[in-house]
Amino acid sequence: MILRLARENSSWGYLRIAGELRKLGVAVSASSVRNILVKAGLPPAPRRDPQSWRSFLRAQGESILACDFFTVDTVWLRRLYVLAFISISSRRVEFFAITSKPDTAWMLQQARNLLMELDDHDRQLRFLIHDRDAKFPRAFDALLESDGIKVIHTPVRAPNANAHVERSVATVRRECLDRLLIVGRRQLQHVLRVYVTHYNAGRPHRALDLRPPDSTIRPPIAAAATPYPLQVDRRDLLGGLIHEYELAAA
Repeated sequence: MILRLARENSSWGYLRIAGELRKLGVAVSASSVRNILVKAGLPPAPRRDPQSWRSFLRAQGESILACDFFTVDTVWLRRLYVLAFISISSRRVEFFAITSKPDTAWMLQQARNLLMELDDHDRQLRFLIHDRDAKFPRAFDALLESDGIKVIHTPVRAPNANAHVERSVATVRRECLDRLLIVGRRQLQHVLRVYVTHYNAGRPHRALDLRPPDSTIRPPIAAAATPYPLQVDRRDLLGGLIHEYELAAA
């Protein structure tokens, strides 16, 4: 029981575990708890959970956004920067913006736009994760923190610390951007708007048990005594680059 309590509650110290056992009618001293945990190879409370970052994301996911930049080069060799914000818990793309010059003024405007977007959807945000890229000015963090949002910087050269955004960027490149020629900003804006709508409402996500962030999957079709053909409609997006399927109206 001592080992179980220690593994299931990584922040509990020796006294806390002894107190919990006392509630269950088991009298044991804190020193005995310590000896048992040491013998089992379990460290003290602050160092007991080797996945503290993952545990933090799991526990606070509803109130955490992660953001990052990725670049798109046009056919005229002009580089465009895309700033995307992803919800940790729902994997939903909450907001994105495009520019050819991500200076401080532009970044501050995007922070304001993000806050308005969250307010429109009645979203309560507590944390924002981003890397230490110089494109994120201190004024950007300060504006968000003045609204009660704590900004968390990932370690240097540690993309895995912002893995949700990294995975989403890889997905949009593989399924969309790597298969199109982008002429300019307006076209990229249109392409990403269409893809993000598909990503949020129509694309199954492995982390969500193969459900899209913004919609629910229909219940399985019950087996019928007499089989009947399944009528499914296909909708083409971005000139047929992406297909969406839905049951045809009866």
